Amino acid sequence: MAKDLTVGKPSVVLWKFSIPMFISVIFQQLYSIADSVIAGKFAGEDALAAVGASYPITMIFMAIAVGSNIGCSVVIAQLFGAKSYAKMKTAVTTTLLTALGLSAILTVAGLIGSRALMIMIQTPENIFSDGALYLRIYIGGFAFVFLYNVATGVFTALGDSRTPLYFLFGSSVGNIVLDLLFVCVFHWGVAGVGWATFIAQGIACILALFTVIYKLRQINTTDRPELFSVPMLKKIGKIAIPSILQQSFISVGNIFIQGLVNSFGSSVIAGYSAAIKLNTFTITSITTLGNGISNFTAQNIGAGLPDRVREGFRAGLKLAIAVCIPFFAAFFLFGKQMTLLFMDESSISALNTGVEFLKIVTPFYFIISIKLIADGVLRGAGAMVQFMVSTFSDLILRVAISFLLAIPLGTTGIWLSWPIGWVLGTGLSYCFYRSGCWNPLKTKQN
Repeated sequence: MAKDLTVGKPSVVLWKFSIPMFISVIFQQLYSIADSVIAGKFAGEDALAAVGASYPITMIFMAIAVGSNIGCSVVIAQLFGAKSYAKMKTAVTTTLLTALGLSAILTVAGLIGSRALMIMIQTPENIFSDGALYLRIYIGGFAFVFLYNVATGVFTALGDSRTPLYFLFGSSVGNIVLDLLFVCVFHWGVAGVGWATFIAQGIACILALFTVIYKLRQINTTDRPELFSVPMLKKIGKIAIPSILQQSFISVGNIFIQGLVNSFGSSVIAGYSAAIKLNTFTITSITTLGNGISNFTAQNIGAGLPDRVREGFRAGLKLAIAVCIPFFAAFFLFGKQMTLLFMDESSISALNTGVEFLKIVTPFYFIISIKLIADGVLRGAGAMVQFMVSTFSDLILRVAISFLLAIPLGTTGIWLSWPIGWVLGTGLSYCFYRSGCWNPLKTKQN
């Protein structure tokens, strides 16, 4: 059901809207974590390393899907807040048709270039075949991932954060069941992990698309909406392209870092793979709250209510910090136990690698949460230049520092690049938020 985020106490409205999104991302991350846990526990350390080695490449494809989700979500939320329902429907259909065509092109390109990408990141020979196989299966189902993310963007733009939760619950449980069936019963190894995700995402995508169509039909319009609009595509692109670039640059940066990690051997890759999945769980959770702030900001900017955005920022920051506390406690205090979810105690080198990464990175979750919430406001208001500047600064510094510190400090130097980049990026994002560049009333006065 669509929900107007421009009425009611901002903190209450935002929390009710964001909490289902947070629960949704927990189930979404179960896809990735279940793949790695089952691969590591039942197929061995090399299988865990193979899935982990292809992870930054899969994240490039995910970046495009997530960037498109953000682009359409912001525009649709602004139109919904302004009560322009016919244009809102045009924005939805335009995005879906574009996503369908783009996902087909990327699937073909990805299948052709998958082995070259694995070579580029210096994947060790003992895990190369399994890593390339997992990557090909993932890319084969990319259209499902892309269209599902667009559908989720539509739901959240309309203030509906519960429907994606239902789909993610079902698909996550299905993915885990299929993982266990294909890996433990059929002994398909890494291929079983890939096919489990493929099938679960495919079913979730189809159901989500049918639900989007149903929800749009429930919203009455006086004018007949266009099926596809080039001007609307350009409007969506102004938000989506910078978001895609931001997400893609992060993924490309992670590929460089993965290549650096790969040079230390498969045990380090396995430990890093486990730790980065846990870390991604945290960052994705906070980013999802930032996306909630983006939709809240977009609807209120569309309705001409920028003062509500400031209240929303404060409420979102409190929620993000509350989310950080259990993640920090679990990963910092019980890093060994969390890493052992992915492997057994005989993998000493891999275990030590994962624990060290978590000890270094987790205290800075409270810093990065400020950045991600501020970024949510900038993105929701369409202040994409400032959004990209802070994001790229964080990324470029993180990649550069990882290579510089890896020489004297080894893997410890690589892990230190995360907190350094986060601190600098957070400073920029918060300064941009405080400047009011996101406020259309302030920019008009200037």
